[in-house]
Amino acid sequence: MGRGKKKSFGSKGRGGSHINGERKRYKKFEELARDNKSFRKYYTTQQIVSEDEFPELMETMRTVLPTNFRITGSRQQATDIREQIMTEFVPYIRKVRIDGAEIEAPHPLPWYPNEFGWQFSIPRIALKKSTELANFHSFLVTETEIGNISRQEAVSMVPPLLLDVRSDHIVLDMCAAPGSKTAQLVEALHVDVAADQTPSGLVVANDADYKRACML
Repeated sequence: MGRGKKKSFGSKGRGGSHINGERKRYKKFEELARDNKSFRKYYTTQQIVSEDEFPELMETMRTVLPTNFRITGSRQQATDIREQIMTEFVPYIRKVRIDGAEIEAPHPLPWYPNEFGWQFSIPRIALKKSTELANFHSFLVTETEIGNISRQEAVSMVPPLLLDVRSDHIVLDMCAAPGSKTAQLVEALHVDVAADQTPSGLVVANDADYKRACML
């Protein structure tokens, strides 16, 4: 599974670093080549696809992923947050036009239970051009900071669902950092348990990399 850094909705300053007294400007994402000789050689050797199909595979790998987030299903206000997104944000974002173009409104992932998994593709520049989008971004940041929403790739949400964890299960997660799947596993323990009750199962989480383990 992916072992990327824990994600959030916050943004960092553009700026750059200083080398030998000179400021080095960070490249924009659009400026990055997104190509690597060693990467190509590795996947060519695997022979996952034919030589004719390999260019298409590379182009697919360069596709920018949409933004995904998950509502914390074990919290009592999860349903309220879902309804707030559906009624207070989605209808208005559907009406937004940036430079004449429509913006894809946030929508639930069809395979995630209770419509608690969401996806959208909104360019960062669009946040500065629309009050509705800026308000939605602020909402996501706030709810993430207090634990009601988790920034998590869709592919990362799949393994905990396939495990079908129940309230009496004991789960050992030894590749746990940064913790998004682990949190999802903990939530699964509480699905069929009353809010004032504690499930009998538990999740043991660790990581071989101690620096990453500190992120749990």
